[in-house]
Amino acid sequence: MDRYAGSLEEVADGTRQQERHYQLLSALQSLVKELPSSFQQRLSYTTLSDLALALLDGTVFEIVQGLLEIQHLTEKSLYNQRLRLQNEHRVLRQALRQKHQEAQQACRPHNLPVLQVAQQRELEAVEHRIREEQRAMDRKIVLELDRKVADQQSTLEKAGVAGFYVTTNPQELMLQMNLLELIRKLQQRGCQAGKASLGLGGCWPPPAAQCDQEGSPVPP
Repeated sequence: MDRYAGSLEEVADGTRQQERHYQLLSALQSLVKELPSSFQQRLSYTTLSDLALALLDGTVFEIVQGLLEIQHLTEKSLYNQRLRLQNEHRVLRQALRQKHQEAQQACRPHNLPVLQVAQQRELEAVEHRIREEQRAMDRKIVLELDRKVADQQSTLEKAGVAGFYVTTNPQELMLQMNLLELIRKLQQRGCQAGKASLGLGGCWPPPAAQCDQEGSPVPP
């Protein structure tokens, strides 16, 4: 009798899993229609079905949310580092201007042209240093963000999420971004409809920092 009851429970669990898989797959197929046609063609039924399977127990939603939180903290830290560097450069320029003004005020008129030439060379050297430090900081930011992307790809690949592996191919990166967007929207639907409907966790936090038109990060 116990064996029979256990078998019935296994069948019921299997049926619930199939229903949940179908529900997730249907939701993914609906969301894919919102993507550009070029990406729709790459997201086959098999890919979406495998993605739905990976999302069944809700673990991947928690992993993705954790990765996004780490990314947000990383971007915030890098933004603050660049902001500190910009402040240091502003202070350096102000101090140099003040130094030059005081030197010119104390300089004898017949020595002023020579002083101004020397000050111009000093100014150019400081500006060159500032540009080099800004470039170094920007390279550091790009490398750190690239490392985070690779970490995310590796983590999601190990979690069995379809379409994820370590790559720097722009088209593959865009495809992975679209897959993450599908997961994000699924999670939002779960929040809006109630966790019981899809069994999903909490909503994602808002998007992380962006850059302004000059390439400087905008605060998260």
